[in-house]
Amino acid sequence: MSRGFYIGRFQPYHNGHQSVLTAIAGIVDEIIIGVGSAQLSHELDNPFTAGERVLMITQSLKDLACPVYVIPIEDIQRNALWVSHVRSMTPPFDRVFTSNPLVMRLFLEAGVDVTSPAMYERHTHSGTEIRRRMLEGEAWKDLVPARVADVICEIDGVERLKRIADSD
Repeated sequence: MSRGFYIGRFQPYHNGHQSVLTAIAGIVDEIIIGVGSAQLSHELDNPFTAGERVLMITQSLKDLACPVYVIPIEDIQRNALWVSHVRSMTPPFDRVFTSNPLVMRLFLEAGVDVTSPAMYERHTHSGTEIRRRMLEGEAWKDLVPARVADVICEIDGVERLKRIADSD
């Protein structure tokens, strides 16, 4: 049984994440997804709650070829202890999938096998770009799985982001 770990903020979960996780599902038997910075929400860079992000991910991965566990993980602001913190919050895993240089370094130093997956159209499939499009009233739904767009509409996420961006 092989279990892989993949972490992101997922603000919001998008087609790039979906592509990477579909590829990972062909490599491992089970996937643990860490919803990073779980304590953050209602901010310009982090508009969605951990629960909303869990909903986006689980709705989008219903048909994935392997079991998925979605675990919110709060920041602890101590990189030397972060891998231990993650391991204390998740089921055991033997492989990490990430393209984040810091996350790679921390897991490599802890002796964990790390793979950097190919990223999918990174210039347009990023949370930053999707949030920018939401704020500017531009098309964004084609950059996220349909179920994510449904969740964002259900929670009135675009309006929330616009209110957060307002100044007083």
